[in-house]
Amino acid sequence: MRYLLTGLALSLAAIPAATRAADPEAPVFSKGPVWDFTFVRTQDGHFDDYVHWLAGQWQDQQEAFKKAGYISNYKVLVVADPRKDEPDLILATEYPNMAAFDRSADEEYAFQKKLFGSIKTANQEQAARGSIRTIQGDILTREMLLK
Repeated sequence: MRYLLTGLALSLAAIPAATRAADPEAPVFSKGPVWDFTFVRTQDGHFDDYVHWLAGQWQDQQEAFKKAGYISNYKVLVVADPRKDEPDLILATEYPNMAAFDRSADEEYAFQKKLFGSIKTANQEQAARGSIRTIQGDILTREMLLK
């Protein structure tokens, strides 16, 4: 029985290789979801202040985006022992695909107004957060799903 199961497992493992061999120029990957990574450096003494904001307004915003279908998931990653000029937090947001970015400005502003009540207020709050953190950059990536 053990030899039968081992033989079956080896046979099934060979199927993908045989499929690739049939068309060696076929891609060996498919396009996956899109991830946006924002690099954040908190100001000395303000890490907890910023994380408190993340656990409140930012998380509420991300959940609203998720419920609306604009994003698939989100994460907050802590950088262990960041070196000088490196971020101490990374905000990761997963989008289902690149088409998620193809929304009109009118639609985006209407959704933001629904979330924040006033674009002017949202902009003022964004500016105020500049005193407790610095956005160091942003990287947009697409996940590669290997076949």
